[in-house]
Amino acid sequence: MARSLVRTYSQLAELPLAIERYELERLEQSVSRGFSRVTTVVHLHGGGEEGVGEDVTWYTEAHDEHQAAGAVPLEGSWTLQSFSAALEIPEPHRRWAYESAALDLALRQAGRSLADAVGREPRPVRFVVSAALGPDDAQPTAEPLRRWLELYPGLRFKLDPSSKWDDDLVAELAGTGTVDTVDLKAFYRDPAVDPPPDVALYRRVAEGFPQAWIEDPALTQETEPVLQPHLERITWDAPIHSVADVEALVFPPRTLNSKPSRFGSLQGICDFYDHCEQRGIGLYGGGMFELGPGRGQVQYLASLFHPDAPNDVAPGGYNAAEPQPGLPESPLEPTPASTGFRWV
Repeated sequence: MARSLVRTYSQLAELPLAIERYELERLEQSVSRGFSRVTTVVHLHGGGEEGVGEDVTWYTEAHDEHQAAGAVPLEGSWTLQSFSAALEIPEPHRRWAYESAALDLALRQAGRSLADAVGREPRPVRFVVSAALGPDDAQPTAEPLRRWLELYPGLRFKLDPSSKWDDDLVAELAGTGTVDTVDLKAFYRDPAVDPPPDVALYRRVAEGFPQAWIEDPALTQETEPVLQPHLERITWDAPIHSVADVEALVFPPRTLNSKPSRFGSLQGICDFYDHCEQRGIGLYGGGMFELGPGRGQVQYLASLFHPDAPNDVAPGGYNAAEPQPGLPESPLEPTPASTGFRWV
């Protein structure tokens, strides 16, 4: 309990930070869901050290605009807190790239690791794989899961149900005993143009996976009676950007998805960790198809704050369209660098 009395952010806010220059690096890769993922790596330089962070903004055109926009004034002597206060980037995913790069650089300049700075021991990270059940899930089948399980029998999964899932498919998937989370993605819908939530699908999924977390359902007059018996398994991701969002939920959550890039600022994610710890709210981590250092950084945070959970932070090789041998298996052994916010 003593740990919760010390705000996590207060252990980092006054770290000195010297920035002499910065540069942006474009990353691009075809991934398992049939599209080309683009991210931008932010490199901050100062005092003979480099700090890195990754912008995981979803749209390619946003990265093109960012990389074409030219320099913004980052050079100078700061603390992490004063740097954040001066950073005029409202978009949270992009802001997180700069704040995480600044954290990495400040720690490296101080000769300290993140684990040391916040007084936590990195632990093995349990992870799940977010698997597509066919190209764009157009004709879903359990076969992709079975191919992965042939190589990695202990693998666990997070799946995105669709209205194309029938009773037979749900039974087949549930029969593998490997599904930890089902993500209904209600907050990615546009109510003005998309059809209302599929109540039959909600019932099929909630009853067919009685042990799985149910992430981001739509709570409507039609879905609430279906979900009522399963409230303790409902968890949230897309609506959570701050502590205020947690407090505004219609019922207290048992657990939540933790995506640092949704919070934008280092203080925001640290305050969220503290809030959830103090209130006994469990956490599991989520990724955003990171292609560079961002994936290691979310694995690092998971190792410190929620290692034994269905973390959707599998190593990048699990994003491949086809299963491949030789990938690290769950749980991931901790590999923090000796300094900085780095996962080796």
